[in-house]
Amino acid sequence: MRGILAIAGSAACIAALAVHQGGEAQSATAPKARYVMDVSTDGGMMGNPMAAMMGRGGSSTRHSLRLRLGSTLAADGGAPVVDHFMPPAANLGASVRLVSPERTTGDETPGEFRRPKGRLLIFWGCGAQAGPGQPVVIDFAKVAPGQFPPGLFSASVPNERGPLPGNSRTYGDWPNAKDRKSGDRVGSILGDHRIAGNYAPEIKFALTQDFMPALAARSTPLPGGATTVSWGSIAGATGYYAWAMGGKSMGQDNADMVWWTSAGAREFGGGLSDWLSPATVSRLIGQKIVMPPSQTSCAIPQQVKEASGGMLMSFLYAYGPEQNFAYPPRPADPRAPWHPDWTAKVRYRSMTMLMPGMSAMGGAMEGRSEQDSQPGQPNKKRCKPGLGAMLGGMLGGKTC
Repeated sequence: MRGILAIAGSAACIAALAVHQGGEAQSATAPKARYVMDVSTDGGMMGNPMAAMMGRGGSSTRHSLRLRLGSTLAADGGAPVVDHFMPPAANLGASVRLVSPERTTGDETPGEFRRPKGRLLIFWGCGAQAGPGQPVVIDFAKVAPGQFPPGLFSASVPNERGPLPGNSRTYGDWPNAKDRKSGDRVGSILGDHRIAGNYAPEIKFALTQDFMPALAARSTPLPGGATTVSWGSIAGATGYYAWAMGGKSMGQDNADMVWWTSAGAREFGGGLSDWLSPATVSRLIGQKIVMPPSQTSCAIPQQVKEASGGMLMSFLYAYGPEQNFAYPPRPADPRAPWHPDWTAKVRYRSMTMLMPGMSAMGGAMEGRSEQDSQPGQPNKKRCKPGLGAMLGGMLGGKTC
């Protein structure tokens, strides 16, 4: 079964490696190993919540990495072992070790499902007022257990996942259960990188692109109740995307949840909150789903604020460049066959989290909250900004 999954996962690679020139596809085979290095600059409350909220003292930016290796080969001589040897300036020691997660049997007992009684109100588009046909209301009490509301996500935005345990014969990643702490803060990644182990060919490449600059975003209330989110343009950004979620009486059964996206159409593709290639971003800009790199502001409509009671968590993404490596390199002649031993993809993004109604959330914190914090109020638990995780909680899964 594992071999079948590896072959199935490689099929997509074969299609991606084909280059159409002159009406013909280059003959290519899937690599033995695929490596993906996700490089993220996290700002505002994603980087340092206290620095972001107080607007003074400490950095509100962090650098983080996610490393994944998928191979069609079995481990040679025991348990799978792979190390990524980093440049000294990364401040991660000589190397970090990718760990292969234990495969589950699939017979785990699922948690008890408790049908929510609230609703989801979805809005989209930048503007002081919501467009026609909004909000679209989804009653969770009418959704089958464990299912997302039908039609909520679109297939027009791909999830560019890369290697995963399910599409690899042997797989490893970092950070992992054995090494979490080093995944939080990283120095410069410029320079030579080497990945070596017992289930993949040795991978070598040199990075000339470091972490993207931090996003400095702030929110400004507008007359009538709308809120403008604005940010400084950053070098290397290929496009921007924002979304927000909140609601009145959050955590109660009958609470209404509000979900807004900056897309110019009802588009909630899962890949939008992940990494997207420059080619995909360019296409989505043309479809008015992603904002162009020249845009530096977006208004959250008045109706979104009213429906949420003013309690919103907003996330802003700057999609970045991508570097690709392979050995042997792709032949310049499209008629020549290509049989790579490995491919490596390095993806970049910068993101920040802010609470509309609070100022200076981002890389440059200059102000204080527009409303003084109330003494005695407990700190809210940080939540990873995955759309699926948040909606999964509302549909009976784990909550943030």
